[in-house]
Parts: sequence; C-alpha cells; structure tokens
Amino acid sequence: MAEYSLFSLVRNAFTGNRAWRPAWRAAEPKPSYDVIIVGGGGHGLATAYYLAKEHGIRDVAVLEKGWIGGGNVGRNTTIVRSNYLLPANSRFYEWSLKLWEGLSAELNYNVMFSQRGVLNLAHSPAQLDAYARRGNAMRLEGIDCELLDRNDVAAFVPGLDVSPDARFPVLGGLLQRRGGTARHDAVAWGFARAADRRGVDIVENCEVTGFLRDSGGRIVGVETTRGTVRAAKVGIAVAGSTSEVIRRAGIDRLPIESHVLQAFVSEPLKPILDTVVTFGAGHLYVSQSDKGGLVFGGDIDGYNSWAQRGNLPVVEDVASLLLTMFPSYGRLRLLRSWGGIMDMSMDGSPIITKGPLPGLYLNAGWCYGGFKATPGSGWCFAWTIAKDEPHPLNAAFTLDRFHAGAVIDERGAGPVPWHH
Repeated sequence: MAEYSLFSLVRNAFTGNRAWRPAWRAAEPKPSYDVIIVGGGGHGLATAYYLAKEHGIRDVAVLEKGWIGGGNVGRNTTIVRSNYLLPANSRFYEWSLKLWEGLSAELNYNVMFSQRGVLNLAHSPAQLDAYARRGNAMRLEGIDCELLDRNDVAAFVPGLDVSPDARFPVLGGLLQRRGGTARHDAVAWGFARAADRRGVDIVENCEVTGFLRDSGGRIVGVETTRGTVRAAKVGIAVAGSTSEVIRRAGIDRLPIESHVLQAFVSEPLKPILDTVVTFGAGHLYVSQSDKGGLVFGGDIDGYNSWAQRGNLPVVEDVASLLLTMFPSYGRLRLLRSWGGIMDMSMDGSPIITKGPLPGLYLNAGWCYGGFKATPGSGWCFAWTIAKDEPHPLNAAFTLDRFHAGAVIDERGAGPVPWHH
C-alpha cells in the first residue's frame, strides 16, 4: 500500500492525523558512505534519489548546510519547459520535461506539475523569424511547439495588450503547450522523501568546510561542521555557492559567476492568467500561482553577490515590463519579493561532469534553467557518478568545452555571464 493514498488519508482522519511518518529522517552523518552529495537542493536530492533507484547505490548522504528547500529550489518562479534551439540543450531539457510528466506518480508525492503552456512573445519580424527557426529545430528533435500569429496570441492570452499602437506590438509567439509550472517546495519535499525511503541519509545543518585527499590527490571525503565524513565519490550540487564550496577543495577559478536573481509575487487574484508568458522585447516571465498571485521575474541584478536579496532598480524595471504587457495589472499591489543566487556560466549552459579533481563530480552553471532541469539534472548526474562517465544527454556539458571552444551558447551572447 502506498504511504500517501486514499486509504492512508482515511485512516489518519480517524486517528487525529497522529500516525503520519516524517517525510524524511533527521539523519546523523555516518563516518563513511559510498557517495556524498554536497547540497540538499532539488538537484542534489534528485541525484541521490536516482542513484538509489536507477543504480542501486543506497549508501548515500546528502549534506545540506541549511534546511531542505531553503535554497534556490524554494526561491524560483517554477517554470518548466524544453523550448531550446541547440540540440545539446533541447535534448537534455526534453528528457527532463518527460520526467516531470510522470514525477508525481513516481515519487508518490504531488509536485503540482501543471502543463498550462509557455508562450514566448515576438515583437518584430526578425524575432518571429528566430522563433520559427527555433520551432523548426525543436520539431526536428520531436519536441512540440506552435508558431502563433497575433490573432492566435490574442485568443490564447485574453488580457494581453496586442493593439497595433502598443509600445512593443505583438506580432506572434512560440508556444510549447507541454510546458508549464510546478510547486517548488513540493519538488524538494517529494525528492527528499523518496530518497529517504530508499535509504539515503539527508543531513541538514551540516556545512562542508573542507575536502579530504589521499596521497595521490584524490578526493576521499569532506570536513563538515558535524565532523569528518569519508566517501569514494563526492558530488557538488550547490548552485550559486559552487565557486565558494569548490574553493575549499583548492580550485580557485571556474567558468561561472554568482549573481542575484529576484522574483516577485502580487496580491492574490481570481483566475486571470492560465499560462506562462515571456516578454520578447525585454526580459520578463509571468504566470499565476494556484494561490492566485502573479509570479514574475526578469533580469539578474547585474553584479556579483551571494546575498539572497536584490535592489530596487530591478523591481522598477520588471514592474514596468509587466505593465507594458498587461496594462490592466497597474493597480495590483506587490505582495513580496525574494532573491536566489544564480551560478551563471560563461555560455549560459550547464555543467554536469566528472572532475575537476579525481573523486569529485560537478553539477553547476544553471543560470536561469535550474528548476526546470531538476529531474533531468539529477538523473544525468547520478549516471555520471555511478558509471564514471557522462550519459549522452550530458556529454556536452563538460568543463573542457570552454578550453576547446565547443561552447553551447543558446543566445550567441559570447563569454559574458550576465548576458545569458
């Protein structure tokens, strides 16, 4: 009998809800494991889960310096999509999207994945041509998409300003109907619970302060605020803190930078926006949560920082873009804002690879794509750790690509992290 089921709901209703098991154990760190995952966010928890499920490696510890769900996995705008141009990205994110489609059933935990569609607006003929090119590339990979004209967009998003005299007239858009949103906290809790049930130790309030090496220079464990823990393999999945954590292993530079990305939510409304819309003449994305608030975000703050907060100029910029798209939202009140630490790579694409030291494995450089990649990233990172080689889906996401010039630059923006 599944732990979360109609039977268990009825049983606990008659016992005052006192018989529920904790979602995961408050594990104490053991002296050694087969694998240590540094970072208890979505990617770290997904990696631990797939190590146990797909590869039978259950002697795994997830070490989280804070609490589960306290990092980027709980501080994002929840958008899921696979509408990428370049094959390395589109194949990877499409696999992740397919995992999303069955994730609630697999984890026996409702992650509230809602395939409400993701629409990218086009505001010039050149941009519409670029979307047609991207759509054709997606179709060649077997990924769904539709190119809409202005009338189609107006019918799909009734409140959008598509008037010819708008400041940025809408000429059309690229729609992926299978895209949508998920509940970020539920994703973290679902993966944590599922990993725990397969024997993974989830150790919260356990910060990694250093790395252990053997005489040959191989990483063989970590020093933490809760003692020394050894392992044959150590994976790092700490998003915006990557450069700081890996510096403790003696590596001073990586092709990533840490930046703040703010997000916002309005006061709750009745249902008004049933899809995800992105602005093509600037950087803004907006959807409506199940609670009724409009959830939106835009550009990173543009300076290096490890602070989970931002500055007011971005608030003004993002709000102005939102009102350009939806003038009727002008009287809404902003309920709150928050910030996440983005690990911006030099080409805007992720890193899932062995190294850069023996015994060490790296998952980083997610830019704006971290949440949507959660199951796919964990699946590929688990494969890489278990088999000591990348899966074809993440074979291109190496550190060596920056030396070889084989960058995966989706926007063609060059080696400038804040342009991606």
